Parts: sequence; C-alpha cells; structure tokens
Amino acid sequence: MRSYSPDLTPPWKRRAPVPEVPAEPDLVVEEVSTGFCGAVTGCEAGTVTLEDRFGKHRVFPMEPAGFLLEGRTVTLVRPSSGAPARPARTASGSVAVPGARARVARAGRIYVEGRHDAELVERVWGDDLRIEGVVVEYLEGVDDLPAIVESFGPGPDARLGVLVDHLVTGSKESRIAGSVTDPHVLVVGHPYIDVWEAVKPSSVGIPAWPSVPRGQDWKKGVCRALGWPENTGAAWQHILSKVHSYKDLEPALLGRVEELIDFVTEPGG
Repeated sequence: MRSYSPDLTPPWKRRAPVPEVPAEPDLVVEEVSTGFCGAVTGCEAGTVTLEDRFGKHRVFPMEPAGFLLEGRTVTLVRPSSGAPARPARTASGSVAVPGARARVARAGRIYVEGRHDAELVERVWGDDLRIEGVVVEYLEGVDDLPAIVESFGPGPDARLGVLVDHLVTGSKESRIAGSVTDPHVLVVGHPYIDVWEAVKPSSVGIPAWPSVPRGQDWKKGVCRALGWPENTGAAWQHILSKVHSYKDLEPALLGRVEELIDFVTEPGG
C-alpha cells in the first residue's frame, strides 16, 4: 500500500493555481516564451492560432501557463463545442466589420499633441478611424493652437477635434484651450503630464508611474526612476508594445478620444 505524504509547504509559498481560459475567437493573449501577441483565430489538436495586428499568423501548443491574458498567466483550453463564437472586435472594443474598406478621408480631422499620442491613438482606434475616414495629425505642442484652428478653417462639414495633454484647471494648456471658441472645434484633454501616463502601469509591468520633480525632463526622469536607459524613443516603443487594446489605457483617455471621434463623425461632419 502506498503511504500518504502530506504537503508540508507553507501556504504562503504555494503557487496559486493558474486559471484556465477558453481559447475563444478574438481573445487577445501573449505567448510567454516568444512574446508574440495576437487574437485567437483557431483552436484544434492541442494548438491555438494567433493573428497579430499586422495579419501574421502563428500556431502555438496550448501548454499549461503558456500565455498571458491582460498581464496574468493563464492556461488556454479548447472552448466547449456548444459555446457561441464571440463577434470579432477591434482594439477599441468596437464590433469589427469583416471586409470593410477604409472610407475616403473626411474633411474633419483629429489633432493630437505629438507623435506618441498619434501612435497610441492609431494602436487602439486605427481600425475604427479608417472605417470612419478620420485622419489623425499632430501639433507638436498646443502653443500655436488658435492659429492652427484659424488656418484649418473648421465648419459644419469640416469639424476639428483636438486632444490636449495635461488639460487641468489653471494650466497653460487650459488657458490656450479656452481661447478656442469656434462651435465646430472641440478641444478636450486628459490630466496626465504626458500620454505615457495614460497607459495603465499594470500593462507596462510597473507598480505606478513615478513622480518626477518639477523642472526635470519628465520622460527622462521616468526612465531614471524605473532604471531604464535614458532613451525616450526606445522607452516609448517598449510602452507601446504593451498596449493591445482599450483595456490597457486609463478611462480618462478612452472617454476623450471616443468623444472626439463622435464629434468629427456627426452627420454633416
């Protein structure tokens, strides 16, 4: 007879069980050994097929603890045969339109402050913007916003939406935004010093965005505080690579971008 050996490992040293998640269509996961991130497009014979945002497909074995879902380790399992397939969704959470072609660009535009803002908006809302025919451009700062608005010449059929960083009461940005009163222009903003902060710390794998003393370059200060090389371009690419959907962004940014898209795509816009 086999003797029973109790598990004497203290509870605080025992590993928490890894949850099992059905590999349903459109589920976005990251394969732990390669870092390949994509949406589930198929599941059979113990393997799962993922498609990244560039349309590249890769097949992986569904090994225990083999994937990350929103930063948590999970084990993918074959979904039950009776489970209905979920509708495919874009990174912004909108229902995807299979085979939809990009609309001819509208006269209206969305302006953001800089290249990083534009890349983040494209990362999450790119599919939606192409279907709606909305072009995103960047300003490289808001100091010249009134002159840019005047040059753009907004109207009922050419609305202009502007996303401003650090739009808080009493800031320089708020004073400039307040000077724009054209009814065909909507200026909104988020409270973050830089759009980096609009990415959830948990998605980047840090406990919080560090506080940088006033007077220091904020991005370089963040890199120093986190022990990253002071290469802000490389740091941003690392941050951006961790953004897979709207779930990786703070609500304060999500709501503002959705508001701007609605504004410039209203009937007649």
